[in-house]
Amino acid sequence: MAARLEQDRSGEIMGRASYRDAVDRAAILSVLSEFDPHIAGTPPLDLDVPTSDIDILCHAPDPCRFAAAVWKAFGSRPDFRMWQWIGADRPVLATFEAHEWQFEIFGQATPVAEQAGWRHLVIERRLLALGGERLASAVMAFRRNGLKTEPAFAAALKLGGDPYQVLLDMGDWTDESLSASIGRAIA
Repeated sequence: MAARLEQDRSGEIMGRASYRDAVDRAAILSVLSEFDPHIAGTPPLDLDVPTSDIDILCHAPDPCRFAAAVWKAFGSRPDFRMWQWIGADRPVLATFEAHEWQFEIFGQATPVAEQAGWRHLVIERRLLALGGERLASAVMAFRRNGLKTEPAFAAALKLGGDPYQVLLDMGDWTDESLSASIGRAIA
């Protein structure tokens, strides 16, 4: 077990399947295809640390039907848990372990492209494309020190306020504005 938590010099996690392999082996995208599943979080950004999980975002206009499908498909997996919020559109969250990864499946009535988790992924990809290895290294330094992804981006970019909201707001910025922000933070 300890071997899967080791990292090589670049920070890459050694000894466990790639996140793509784990997703494929768990058949999550095909099993949940009717809910438009998308992989989000740090692994697709190459910013994962040993404690990172694989986030799957789904469009679930009928939370009861979604919960039943998730329960049927993954309820027997190790560490399976599921709960539903009582507010807003009553999103459902399920977690379990498979193929040496922790999975987190999130379903809500909002289409995936409009969900905060997906919008965070989109802006983080843009920032990394503009900031390159320098920004990725700065974010990873904060990630390795225990920060979650959005707070790590905010710290690397020296942004104040709620990091989750600030990143959502940055989604409307032009590439020029994003590049200027990156340039000011990472000189």
